Amino acid sequence: MNKKRRFPLLLFIGLICLMLSGCGALNPFSSSKEPDSAAALLQAGKRAMEKGNYKQAAKYYQRIKEDHPFSRQTTEAGLGLADAYFQQEKYSAAESAYKEFESMHPGHPEIPYVLFRMGRANLKQFTSIDLTQDNVQQAEEYFTRLVQAYPQSEFANEAERYLARCRRLIAQHEIYVADFYMRTEQYRAAWKRYSSILDSYDDLKELTSYARSRATEAYYRYMLQASEKVRTALRGSWREWFDWL
Repeated sequence: MNKKRRFPLLLFIGLICLMLSGCGALNPFSSSKEPDSAAALLQAGKRAMEKGNYKQAAKYYQRIKEDHPFSRQTTEAGLGLADAYFQQEKYSAAESAYKEFESMHPGHPEIPYVLFRMGRANLKQFTSIDLTQDNVQQAEEYFTRLVQAYPQSEFANEAERYLARCRRLIAQHEIYVADFYMRTEQYRAAWKRYSSILDSYDDLKELTSYARSRATEAYYRYMLQASEKVRTALRGSWREWFDWL
């Protein structure tokens, strides 16, 4: 090929390469290159968390767990993944990730924090008094464990406040159920439900005061109801023997 023709062609190719290098396509040290090492992924995850990009952070932490399961960054990535789920309001996934962290590292100094976050993840799934309170009861268990096992933790005082809220929600649900029994004239069930509130939540004075008065009324109505059934049964048995009356 003629040298004069070759030079413009080489110049054109060089310009293309330069443009591509400027975009980072051919530059291995370009900032747009995805992190690959466990350390780089961990730092990328932390930066994403700081920027509020929790979904991307979760991806970085998950990659560490999958691609570098034996690296020293895996422990921190496990906790970071749980936090990223929590910040995305994926509370069920967050609880699972925290539980995995606790089972893998039961003696880790962050366990009080993990218990606190598991309690909050469950409490945030509360929706209404009229539904079952499984998540609230689970939250109560986590906060109780935290307060009892780590009373000196920085999270203990706040856990006690959340624990009080859990107890109130559960008691209110019990009253809701007892009131339902009263409305449907299931007086024995209502009386027993109100009585259980008196036994279990004597620290909630306004609720136990209501439960006590309702328990008295439920018991009275239950006795009347039972007496009426006995009288009806007796009248029926007498008629069988003396159908001529």
